[in-house]
Amino acid sequence: MDEQTAEVSTAQAVRKAMIRLVPFLGLLYLLNYLDRVNVGFAALTMNADLGISSAAYGLGAGLFFVGYFFFEVPSNVVLHKVGARVWIARIMVTWGIVASATAFIQGEVSFYIVRVLLGIAEAGFFPGIILYLTYWFPRKVRAKIVALFFLAVPLSSVIGSPVSALLIKHGDGVLGFDAGWRFMFFAEGVPSILLGIAVLFLLPNRPKNAKWLTPDQRTALQSTLDSEDTREVGHEVSTRSALTDPRVLALSAVYFGIIFGLYVLAFFLPQVIKGFEQQFQTKYSIVEIGLITAVPYAIAAVAMVLWARHSDRTGERAGHVAIAAFVGAVSIAAALYLGSPLLVMAAVTLCAVGVFTAVPVFWQLPNAFLTGVGAAAGIGLINSFGNLSGFVGPYLVGWLQGLTGSFRPGMWAVAFFMGMAGVIALFFRRKEKAKENVAVK
Repeated sequence: MDEQTAEVSTAQAVRKAMIRLVPFLGLLYLLNYLDRVNVGFAALTMNADLGISSAAYGLGAGLFFVGYFFFEVPSNVVLHKVGARVWIARIMVTWGIVASATAFIQGEVSFYIVRVLLGIAEAGFFPGIILYLTYWFPRKVRAKIVALFFLAVPLSSVIGSPVSALLIKHGDGVLGFDAGWRFMFFAEGVPSILLGIAVLFLLPNRPKNAKWLTPDQRTALQSTLDSEDTREVGHEVSTRSALTDPRVLALSAVYFGIIFGLYVLAFFLPQVIKGFEQQFQTKYSIVEIGLITAVPYAIAAVAMVLWARHSDRTGERAGHVAIAAFVGAVSIAAALYLGSPLLVMAAVTLCAVGVFTAVPVFWQLPNAFLTGVGAAAGIGLINSFGNLSGFVGPYLVGWLQGLTGSFRPGMWAVAFFMGMAGVIALFFRRKEKAKENVAVK
């Protein structure tokens, strides 16, 4: 196959993979994220029904990430060895069962237990998909591809927030459940089980397994990916080397700061909006809170794709991450001093834009020096450490809110950790520039 024919075949393969895989994977992640954070809407009535305090709720919401943390790296390594098709299906079926079982909790202890089990069940899904996308898409389009996949998160709020609110409002008595939030948990877990089974039939492990690619397209795409790994990384990194690489640890800290903001918004934004009633003398129904919550995510979804495309076009990564993190930090701090619900939500929307535009570009940083099983381990470690903020953030914000009666201290914590992420990302920007200067010489 000559070079021009190979380029055409690769482009055709990438286009087919984008159409076949990205929407399906995005749907899976939409359900994943919704089953993880719908507890934020359940809290509007569940906490009072079960007598759960703000601190206990924050602890329970965050305990998800304890189980998640310990099983991330092993899960990702297993996925690399046995293939995405079987392992992603296993993850989805088990998390769907646990998500639906949340409908039957009776108090703080059972809430804590089911959140830990949900974290264990979900461990490996997101980093597994990030790894899986490297099996299919060349580096020059990966930020855009990850952004399109990550659209599932804001869309899970745009779509899921109103749906969750409606299920809570109208679910009382349905299927015998004595509260709408119980029916919501049960109903939103079932699709994950069904789609987990569908994964076994719809998700090919590698290009060579895709029957919808021609032989030339499979060969050209795989050759392009292999040559990129050889050129950019040089050799496959071992699991031990990846887990002890200072760059992996630094990126874990960057991701911790970004995801701190993501989960505080996910778990507490509905309650912040409800707090406008006392702060600004407003009144919103649970459905109106769901619709208002969706607005920042809808705007962030558009900004995320545009920012990722700009990063792919320029080839610059770390600076894009730093700018996005600083935007999130400054805007959430500004929100604390604004005098109307509209202005506060405008600042919260900017914070959401900062969080979501940072994530897809961020995942191109470890791909620059990790491949093979090392990439599986390194990506898993970064994601697991980063997602510890999903434990620290909700618990800290819930504790501070219970202590002070205000969400203001918690929002300052968001500003601090996102600012820290931006500062560390700037060091990677310096390394990028140094590498560019060497390449020019």
